[in-house]
Amino acid sequence: MSTNPSRMAWLDALRGPAALAVALHHSAWTFIPGVWAVVDRRIDVGTWGVFVFFLVSGYIIPASLERRGDVRAFWIGRVFRLLPLLLTALGLALLLAYIGAFALHPGLSSRPLPLAILGNVTMLQELLGVPAVISVMWTLSYEVAFYLLVAGLFAMRQAHRSAAVAIVLALSAVPLGLLMSRPVIGGRADLVAALLGVTAIVVIAVSAWARGGARAAAAVTGGLLGLALVILGSRIGAWQGLIILAMMFAGTAIYRAEQGAIRWRTAVATVATVLACGVFAKDDPGWAPAMLLAVGFFAAAFALRHRAFPRWLAHLGVISFSLYLLHPLLLGVSPNLPMFFLILVSLGYLTHRLVEAPAQRLGRRLTRPSPREPVPSASSG
Repeated sequence: MSTNPSRMAWLDALRGPAALAVALHHSAWTFIPGVWAVVDRRIDVGTWGVFVFFLVSGYIIPASLERRGDVRAFWIGRVFRLLPLLLTALGLALLLAYIGAFALHPGLSSRPLPLAILGNVTMLQELLGVPAVISVMWTLSYEVAFYLLVAGLFAMRQAHRSAAVAIVLALSAVPLGLLMSRPVIGGRADLVAALLGVTAIVVIAVSAWARGGARAAAAVTGGLLGLALVILGSRIGAWQGLIILAMMFAGTAIYRAEQGAIRWRTAVATVATVLACGVFAKDDPGWAPAMLLAVGFFAAAFALRHRAFPRWLAHLGVISFSLYLLHPLLLGVSPNLPMFFLILVSLGYLTHRLVEAPAQRLGRRLTRPSPREPVPSASSG
């Protein structure tokens, strides 16, 4: 991803604490449940962490696609960014489960094996009603739905309307959430889940490799599919699911304001609308403070984005995906909380160096324009 180092530093400074917050949330419930119960009644630290991640994704993902100007390069980059580590983590989870050191979701054994594989490898399992091998994978389903929507808007040349999209999603979340508190896609809907999962793969492949009208039609279909999956398949309900999407597009609105594409008051109104519609989406006293503090933390880092950040903090952000995805695997093998974090950071550094970084380099090589191929302009689409 072609960005200047100063901007990447502030984003990485957000990702690192967010990943550690989610790890702290789960590990504290494991090692110090009595103490953590008091904290969790005041603020859901895990929710704070994932909303910071969602804001960061909303800010950077559309920018990445628009700088590339190429849906194929965008999807290849996403696949090589996420899938190698995901497959590694899934393999480790199954190995630990085999030796009795990790508990798989009991519902996995009741679903057809091909469907379980399809749901988890596409990262859409949360929206297809399929149990996740690793519990924290639920956020990846919303990330993929967001990617589908962003690619669809890009294909329709409507990517600049992110503020309007965020507001519409937030305002729609309340009535749809009240009407659809339970997912329509779920339970034993194996055939429907399989068809939707395969459709997602097909529209991504066609939008990446086809040309002309077929590419645009596939991207638009993918966007509609992503939205439908969130509305109909969110295990946490349509209200929370749509607020998550709205929060990501609110992050995009901040990027648009920074670039001068929209007014700052529009971006601020967008964020305020998402918060107003989202704070009551979950009946949990720790939910609303987590949302508000996530936005405040993002705003503070954004205000300091031109300043230098400690190298260690930025590096935690670089390995944040490893920290996030691998930490549930350590809960059953670590003896205490300090050792848990020591092992986690060491393992995150190792997997980033051996798995993530080589895969990302390969993805960049595959999407690098040939000498005879013109480089897309930043304004393409």
